[in-house]
Amino acid sequence: MPELAPDAFTIPSQRTAGGRAGDAGRGGRSGRALSRGSDAPGRAHRSAGFRPDIEGLRALAVLSVLAFHAAVPGLAGGFVGVDVFLVVSGYLITGLLLREATTTGRIRLGEFFSRRARRLLPSAAIVLGAVALFGAWLTVPLRRADLEYDVLAAALSVGNWRFVAQQTDYLAAGRDESPLLHFWSLAVEEQFYLVWGPLLALTAYLVLRVARRGRADGRGRAVRPVAAALAAVLTVGSFALSLHWTHDSVSLAYLGTPSRVWQFGVGALLALLPWHLLRGPRPLRAAVGWGGAAAVVWCVLAYDSGTPYPGWAALVPTLGTAAVILAGTPGREGSAAPGYDVDRVLGLRVPRAIGRLSYNLYLWHWPVLVLVGAKFGPLDWPVKVALTAASALPAAAVMRWVEQPLRQSRTVSELPRRGLSLGLAAVVIPVVLALVVGTGTLRLLGPAAPVDLQGLPPGSPDGTSLLVRTAAPAKVGPAVVPDAVQARKDFPPDGECEVDPAATTSPDCRFGVVGSPDRIVLLGDSHAGQWFSSLLALAAERRWELEELVKQGCPLPELSVVNPQLGRTYRECDTWRANALTRLAEGPKPRLIVVSTLNRYTDDREAVLQGWAKTLAPLRELGVPIVYLRDTPIPGTDVPACVSGHTDDPAACEFPRDKALWADPLADEIAAGRIPGVRAVSVNDVICPGNGRSCPAVLERILLYRDDTHLTNVAAVVLTPRLERVLTDAGALPPRAAAGTGSGTSPAPDASGWTQLLRDDFDGAAGSRPSAANWQYDLGTCYPGCPAAQWGTGEVETMTDSTDNVRLDGRGALEIVPTRDAAGRWSSGRIESRRADLAPPPGGVLRIEAGIALPDVTGPAAAGYWPAFWTLGGELRNGYTGWPAIGELDILEQVNGRDSVFGTMHCGVLDGGPCQEPRGLGSGDQPCGAECRSGFHRYAVEVDLKPGAEEVRWYLDGRVHHRVTAAQMDRATWDRAAGRGLFLILNVAVGGNLPAAFGSSVTPATEPGHPMRVDYVSVASKQ
Repeated sequence: MPELAPDAFTIPSQRTAGGRAGDAGRGGRSGRALSRGSDAPGRAHRSAGFRPDIEGLRALAVLSVLAFHAAVPGLAGGFVGVDVFLVVSGYLITGLLLREATTTGRIRLGEFFSRRARRLLPSAAIVLGAVALFGAWLTVPLRRADLEYDVLAAALSVGNWRFVAQQTDYLAAGRDESPLLHFWSLAVEEQFYLVWGPLLALTAYLVLRVARRGRADGRGRAVRPVAAALAAVLTVGSFALSLHWTHDSVSLAYLGTPSRVWQFGVGALLALLPWHLLRGPRPLRAAVGWGGAAAVVWCVLAYDSGTPYPGWAALVPTLGTAAVILAGTPGREGSAAPGYDVDRVLGLRVPRAIGRLSYNLYLWHWPVLVLVGAKFGPLDWPVKVALTAASALPAAAVMRWVEQPLRQSRTVSELPRRGLSLGLAAVVIPVVLALVVGTGTLRLLGPAAPVDLQGLPPGSPDGTSLLVRTAAPAKVGPAVVPDAVQARKDFPPDGECEVDPAATTSPDCRFGVVGSPDRIVLLGDSHAGQWFSSLLALAAERRWELEELVKQGCPLPELSVVNPQLGRTYRECDTWRANALTRLAEGPKPRLIVVSTLNRYTDDREAVLQGWAKTLAPLRELGVPIVYLRDTPIPGTDVPACVSGHTDDPAACEFPRDKALWADPLADEIAAGRIPGVRAVSVNDVICPGNGRSCPAVLERILLYRDDTHLTNVAAVVLTPRLERVLTDAGALPPRAAAGTGSGTSPAPDASGWTQLLRDDFDGAAGSRPSAANWQYDLGTCYPGCPAAQWGTGEVETMTDSTDNVRLDGRGALEIVPTRDAAGRWSSGRIESRRADLAPPPGGVLRIEAGIALPDVTGPAAAGYWPAFWTLGGELRNGYTGWPAIGELDILEQVNGRDSVFGTMHCGVLDGGPCQEPRGLGSGDQPCGAECRSGFHRYAVEVDLKPGAEEVRWYLDGRVHHRVTAAQMDRATWDRAAGRGLFLILNVAVGGNLPAAFGSSVTPATEPGHPMRVDYVSVASKQ
């Protein structure tokens, strides 16, 4: 009997849970497989065993998958074409081996593998070689390195396991799709037949040995049931495993060989069981055939990325394919049946022609789509359709001039070793190409050595800069830090503490000063985990402990999501979240809880807020500060790969701001004061500065992202001072000097009973900035959100963080200098203490003091000058703008260069009230002659809450010159203005309402460049 349309070839497919958000939200299903089983179409094979409908069935399958890959609307289930190919392959190959066993008494494995090698591998080798070479031209270096590894894996028929590893590795987020991803099913098929061929050969050998004395017919009948029983066992076991993996790991279920064996097994059972005896009435066979074809088509139309797959859903296309094959089995003697049976339609010329081309067509179309997309960006579906059609040209050329000549060559097919040698060469050539190109690419990229964190430039705690502008230039090195190769592996050094999707509890992950009674808890998903290094540094500096409770892809708000690695509802996340909250409730109370999470698991605002309410409720019951660290911008593209191709122009890797920054319902609610006990902070104004249309991938030489969503660890380290500032400003974290040790107690009082809370002598190099640990800048012309323009006083200057306006003089003094540019625009400086909790102890005294030399300018040249040393209530740092109720103490003010100074207290209500607003309760002019401009004088205020005193006192060089007592106002107003935390301000304003009230304002005669000089600032308290 002539050989029946033998080998089945497949071109791969991958499926991921497309369209579902996750700590990263990525991927779509890519079901890519193609089976090529016809021995071809020489006329010698068009005999009794030839099945033209099988060729046509391949056409149906390949067109489905092609349409799916081209994203043709309405054909989202086209990935089921791979299932069709696997069943056809199992049917044809098993039938071929069975006939050889029953007719010759043995299975020649050398001939079997030789035949497959010469039919599959040369065509595949040409595609792999083309991808290796063209990929070097069309892809960026980092993506190119990945691609060459893909070539190696595909050539060695282990591509499916490489892709399994990538898809089940949550930390490998943001990778672009491989142009060789479709080779997974070829790998699955080869791995299956490496086992199934020898297993069937061994079965035939043992059975035939037992039945050696029987006739050939008897031997054949003996082999068939034993092989069928073996196939049935493998099929059932594999299907059970497929169901299990579909439930637990969609990547393993879809790409893993063991979970696909059952589909080969269904085809094998079609070949092994005596279906040819079930002739039945023709209408019944026709109904079975059309029903099977309809089932496959229905799957193409009805399935989509939300279909759990393979699992139970894969039964429909698998059994549908089996029905089509079965319907064409009885009574078929070499030609298509008359009438309109499905096998007749599939056996028409056009479907068969497409089926013959299917293997090469599918080998070529996917690399074309991916490589063109890598070069020119995302493609619309009509473009994909055109490119898919164009890929038929190289596919037809390879079939015509490579596949068919080699398959029909007597020289090659004469001896099995020749076919095997050809197959070996077809493996070696792309492997060598991949090694050559890959080695060159790795040399270009440089070594993936860990980043030297000690060599990083210091991060800026304030201003508009990521780095301290006066920092020494970074040492000579790559254009960006980390470089693209390092960035891919630049994870937080937290070991196994960021638990994987399958985990339901976190290990006991404690860092820093373990055992300290003061503990920061970092809670959330991987977008919380990216801040590990920053919070560890902040905890260690205060001798606190850091506890990490972080789970990959798990939203902290109580939301139901689908995990792309598991391919189903993320139940483990719900269990982990509940366990984490229980652990916090039952354990020692932390000092601070920092929560953060990806902000795009859903765009349903109400669902997000309801989910947060359920999570925050038990946290708020703990009675400790909770800080919500807003999610960072999401690039949505593989940033290190892009940067590797644009090292000289990293701005080319910027990404759209509107897509990177999503609305944040929780932050909005916190800002509106509707969630007491929770504060929101953000560093996004630094890593996506300004208000332009894009966000940077690289900022001041720092590569910010390690993939398409997470910050590099380097970026987190550099952002540590900034994070410290926003946490301190929010009152969630004490400054280092006040953090104390142990339980965070204040420093011990001195011999006189005073406890130093803040002291700065402004020592430092000339032109440098004041201590970032003590001070922060106000910028622009108003506070964030601009509750009051021009700082609410009509000033004309713009406040900056430039050392032209705020600097150390190198002799132990701070200078705040108003300047004017050529266009007449004024700039100056305004700094605030980082601490906003400076307050007298209950029944005690708070003393604030500074040594100040006023600007040495007077007369018309001083018109509009307004130097000041003053305080505001700390509530302002929480976004509260209820001035003057929050309290204001003006310790020193002077206007227009006059030879006098004054102090004032503001409180109560805006108009009138106990503090006679907006004037306030002022001291009036206090004599202060030219010596106040030429030298330092001591200005101080004391807030005295001792029983029987309860007053605020103003001092000039130790002399009390003004008092305001609690008796001058109601108790609530006094307590709010004098008894709560405050922060300090030093500034030189220019113009505004107060200078105008004293008879002058800025004029062309006003001279810029005269600084207010500050020798020291001291804050102390006494019980």
